[in-house]
Amino acid sequence: MTTLTREEIVRGLAENRESPNGAARNAHAEALAGAAETSGDQALFREALDNLINAYLYSSESSRMLVPFARLLQEYDKDPGAFSHWEAHSLFWQFKWVATAISDSPGVPLESATGWLEEMERRYRIAGYSERPVREAELWLADAIGQDERAERAFRRWLAAERDDMSDCLACELNGQGQYAVLNGDDAEALDLWKPVLDGDLTCAEEPHRLLATSLLPLLRLGRTDEARSHHLRGYRLARGNESLLPSVGKHIEFCALTGNESRGLEILAEHAAHVAPLANLDDRLAFHSGILVLLRRLRELGHGRTPAVPYEGSPRTVDELYEVLYAGCLDIARQFDARNGTTRVSDRFHAQVDREPLTAGLPLGVRSTALPQAPPAASLPAAAPGGPGPALTADAFTELVERARSARDLGHPGTDALWAEVAVRVDARPEVDPLVRADLADHQALAAGRRGAEEAPDLLGAVRDDYRALGLAERAALAELRLASVAAQSGAAPAEVRALLAVALRSAGALAAAEPLRARRIALAELSAIRMESYLRSVETPDADDHHDHHTELAAELTDFIATHEGGPADLVAEAEEMLGRVALAQGDPDRAVPLLAASAARAARSGRPWQAVDPLVLRAGVLMTLERPEEAEDAARSALEHAAEVTDAETQGVVRLTLADILLRRGDAAAESAEHALAGAHWFDQAGLTADGGAHARLLLARAYAADGRSAEAAEVLQSALADLLEHGDQQAVSAREFLGDLLRRLNEPRPAAEQYLLAAEVTRGWEDPRPQAGLAHSAADTLSDANLAVEAAAAYERALELHRLTGEVPVAEVRILRSLAWLGLREEVTATAVTGARKRMEEAAEVLEAALAADPGAPELRSELAQTWHQLAQVLDRYVNTNEQSYEDDDEDREDREDDADRGQDLAGAGSDPAARLSPAEVDVLRVEEIELWDRAARVYAELGPDHLRDRFQCLNNAAWTEQERGDADAGAARVSALIDEARALPESDVPDWLLPSAERLLAQLNDKDT
Repeated sequence: MTTLTREEIVRGLAENRESPNGAARNAHAEALAGAAETSGDQALFREALDNLINAYLYSSESSRMLVPFARLLQEYDKDPGAFSHWEAHSLFWQFKWVATAISDSPGVPLESATGWLEEMERRYRIAGYSERPVREAELWLADAIGQDERAERAFRRWLAAERDDMSDCLACELNGQGQYAVLNGDDAEALDLWKPVLDGDLTCAEEPHRLLATSLLPLLRLGRTDEARSHHLRGYRLARGNESLLPSVGKHIEFCALTGNESRGLEILAEHAAHVAPLANLDDRLAFHSGILVLLRRLRELGHGRTPAVPYEGSPRTVDELYEVLYAGCLDIARQFDARNGTTRVSDRFHAQVDREPLTAGLPLGVRSTALPQAPPAASLPAAAPGGPGPALTADAFTELVERARSARDLGHPGTDALWAEVAVRVDARPEVDPLVRADLADHQALAAGRRGAEEAPDLLGAVRDDYRALGLAERAALAELRLASVAAQSGAAPAEVRALLAVALRSAGALAAAEPLRARRIALAELSAIRMESYLRSVETPDADDHHDHHTELAAELTDFIATHEGGPADLVAEAEEMLGRVALAQGDPDRAVPLLAASAARAARSGRPWQAVDPLVLRAGVLMTLERPEEAEDAARSALEHAAEVTDAETQGVVRLTLADILLRRGDAAAESAEHALAGAHWFDQAGLTADGGAHARLLLARAYAADGRSAEAAEVLQSALADLLEHGDQQAVSAREFLGDLLRRLNEPRPAAEQYLLAAEVTRGWEDPRPQAGLAHSAADTLSDANLAVEAAAAYERALELHRLTGEVPVAEVRILRSLAWLGLREEVTATAVTGARKRMEEAAEVLEAALAADPGAPELRSELAQTWHQLAQVLDRYVNTNEQSYEDDDEDREDREDDADRGQDLAGAGSDPAARLSPAEVDVLRVEEIELWDRAARVYAELGPDHLRDRFQCLNNAAWTEQERGDADAGAARVSALIDEARALPESDVPDWLLPSAERLLAQLNDKDT
């Protein structure tokens, strides 16, 4: 076995602290602890044990911290004086973790658990710490063993005890207090307690991660579904892949199962498949697997028991199989707790959780989720009765059903199909059926066949026509004739055939008896259908001609004549003609003419008692109005469309209406929250229509933008990432836009590495574009983000690429200048040496030259002048950093020199203790640099002064820096004079022209300078 040196152990401990939580980190921490013990260095051994305890805590093996903690406690008892103040504090802090771990370990006898709690109380009392953490630990032990009165006493004493250095952070304490309220049935109280954490006012390493998950069911029980959705999106993003948060992941899975999002729950389960195996921490295992079991039970109830789930212990498992193995394992753990605790509380709570029923039906989450496969029919279920579910309808009820279906048909109501489907289910159960009912039903079925382009549609319609003729219903037969012509056109029949069928339909409508109430309607319908089909036939006959304008002109004239002729006739048909005429106007490039036509169509449809018919023209009108920059009218139209869509059953139309309104509201700039509501609903409707990858992707992109505009970046990122694969299929422009937006969101969430990845992937798509500006901007964003992630080499390469691309554009050089300044600072990140400062100075001076050249062509450009002042300002900061680093190195050298002298006094060998210090700046060199700093800040301040009040803060910062530098040079009067001059200048101005902050800040600075001088 290789023995590690002390330096290797120290380095390994540093690396281990930065490693991802999990089994690999734990194994490494164990090896380091063993090596430290072998080394005989007790201080190093204590450090290694502390590291091992922390590694276990933030993993699924937290119960294993008991052994290293006991060893560390032994070390403390042997020699408390060897522990530093920080080490002793850490040891007592870890006592709280151990108390919880012991309570949560059924293998630890109850007597031992109680003994550890008493030992914790004794040691805290001797050390002078508050009993607050002890009482909290007692609360949870008492609750687990069913001692409710003791738990209540412990809770009261917990709250009454003082907070001190050993108290948990407020976020964690509020978590526990709220959980106790939930156990007592008070969800509202819990949520009130949790509010500061859930709102982000109180945070810690694992909060609000845990509480966002814990709050889900209380929110659902209180009907606060919007908050529950938000907490799921935010919380799962924080918990995903974190071993110590597997119980929280289980809560998110359970939430999905209880809100009709079983497919989402399965996806989360799949993402954590590697952790479904037995966990060392039995309490975490019970919590995680119980949440999974709620999902698996729901899937079984929905008929998905044979659907593949995730493997368990290396073997593939179906939902049924995984349920059985996890249920048995959880029940065994619960019974172990019961045996240890002397109560059935744990198993009772387990059964209650697994048996929970859904708390809401079909809560849309916004994220894309693959639909569950169609569940196979259960073999044990009997075949459905011919009459369908429920008791057979009475004769009167069946007659009423048929009449409702006919009325809906005549109105063109969206619910017509459902009514006729019900008639079809019931008709065969009737002993005798009116031939007209069968003809009407056949008519509906033939129409449905025609809509879907079925080959048998013409034969079905022909049979329907003959049936109606036999029944003496000429007006219904005439309608069937017209449908035959429409089906022929739809199927691509020859124009001559279509025209022949049209002629027959027109004659049939005209031949109806004068007394027929529907004669005028049949004629109008035939004429409008003929206009529509003739337009189509003309386009077919002249596909390559350049006379589309003539086609549109002819069609517009025909529609105009139709509207004038039938002004007092069937309102719905005239409304349809007006909508068509509006679309023709748009095709002719005349949106101003289209707007009133679409409005008239919608109004006429609504007046005719067919509000659903108004939806399409209103949606179209809203879009046209937005292009005409009339957003208020567009919003009114979209809201009206949504109102009229109440009875529309087509899911795609519902999605389009909501997406239209959401887009308009988002552009308004002050309605992001409402926009998100409509985009969320739109995504849901597109999913229902089977258009998840199309309209659903656009709705989710809009939802993400609305969330982002509303300050909900985590939710926006979660939604956008779920739709990204779909959006990437919608063309390069969409792919670039989506990736850039995701990069912006991830950067806002302080996730620089994945953000940089998105920018770089987007830049790669733009590589072949003729315009280099998009690639330049993306490379620049990637460079900034790589710099934020402390990836200096990668950031420098990205900056250089962005600089090259920006120079290719030959446009305003602001971006180029900012990159040069970024490169200057990047060169100083590792160390501030003379060489690094020279390189940074070169970059800054290059930036100034670029701006001076641009200003020569446009001397008054305020943006260029501001950037030049900023460049001088930053160059002065570079020099100031160089001077300060130089002076700090002198102080460090003095301390090192004293340490070496002390070592020499103790007779230690100094050979090789260090190398000669690098060359330092002389006092004269320092003064030259300080003078240059002052001159640069003065130049920048003069430009800021010329640019006016918008740059007053920049000017004040330059003055502040110059004044303190004067002070450092020993010229206190010069620094104070600068500030006094600004104060005098401000006091001479009208009070309304002076910002509130200026005089107090300047006077405070002057006082500080004078105080420093004395």
